[in-house]
Amino acid sequence: MIVAKAVVAIAIGAAAFAPIGLSAEPALPKAAVVRVDFDSSKILASRADGEAGVIGRVVSANDPVRVASISKLVTAIAVMRLVDQGRVDLDRDISEYLGFQIRNPAFPDQNITLRQLITHTSGVRDKIDYLIPLDGRIEAVMANPAAWDSRYRPGSYFSYANLNSPIIAATIEAATGERFDKLVAKNVLAPLKIDACFNWGEGCSPDRRAQAVTLLRTNGDLARDPAIKGQDPCPVLAAADGSCDLRRYPLGKNGSSFSPQGGLRISADDLAKVGQLLLNGGRPLLSSKAFAEMSRVQWRFNGINGDDDQGYFKAYGLGVHIHEDSAGALWIGHVGEAYALRAGLWVNPATRKGFAQYVTMVPAGTPIGHCLDACP
Repeated sequence: MIVAKAVVAIAIGAAAFAPIGLSAEPALPKAAVVRVDFDSSKILASRADGEAGVIGRVVSANDPVRVASISKLVTAIAVMRLVDQGRVDLDRDISEYLGFQIRNPAFPDQNITLRQLITHTSGVRDKIDYLIPLDGRIEAVMANPAAWDSRYRPGSYFSYANLNSPIIAATIEAATGERFDKLVAKNVLAPLKIDACFNWGEGCSPDRRAQAVTLLRTNGDLARDPAIKGQDPCPVLAAADGSCDLRRYPLGKNGSSFSPQGGLRISADDLAKVGQLLLNGGRPLLSSKAFAEMSRVQWRFNGINGDDDQGYFKAYGLGVHIHEDSAGALWIGHVGEAYALRAGLWVNPATRKGFAQYVTMVPAGTPIGHCLDACP
């Protein structure tokens, strides 16, 4: 009893003399800041500072990271390869590929096309969850009127929406008979010698998952890709019963499981290869005609024809963000923002140079920005 009282007294005394305002908060890794500059044929400069989401693990430009909406650009490149091959038509009713009807209930006579989906002019909006369980169906999701903007006819109004991407993925799966991640790996990643994949699916080498940058919130909470060896127990959103058997994935009927809108894991070094494709007019993957169609302005804000997100969106191509900076320079590429990461892949056709960069552990509420001069 006397010993117990003494221990309590010591503890109280120690607390009394502890510096006011200090707490024993856990140490956090340093935010990663990575940038790779390139021209049409080579890397010009590379910088990697901070840690890969784990204390003591220095980040490198070769570490794969979830690059959020830059994934949409790679998805668009895959679509344009299929256009070149004559396997899909940008202006055909996607219902003809899918085998079931996709329509805005307010405009049931209006076809929905890949062009509309890729340019965010389809009328689809993110008012419902675009993450679908492994055994879920995109048809059921799109039957919900809340998934659509009832005010504007499809093709007439720009509104950026992640939900477009699973519909794109399901459509090209139905058209080709190939699972989305495998299709992109075969048609885009492998030909460019890129070690990357969507949601740790096809395309990544066996050890790639262990090299991933762990994405953390600023308070240290896990956001994505915990540090592990080997593969995740379930890299996709599990089925309704909790199972994760990818053989249950319904080809051409889900589209969401591999996160075509944001699930690409790729390094800054490999993003540079995507940028070099943009600088080289789509070569070696796309015809000059396909690249010209992809990179031209498909939508430009005129004050009433879209939601410009307070000036953030001014022009958009086929999966390509088109932006003019404060100095009047034209840039094409895409930005990514999710899970406390900000990223940008941009090329300047006039100077024939570009860069890929990202920052982790960005505080919530930080303005998105375009990741041109810096991220965020």
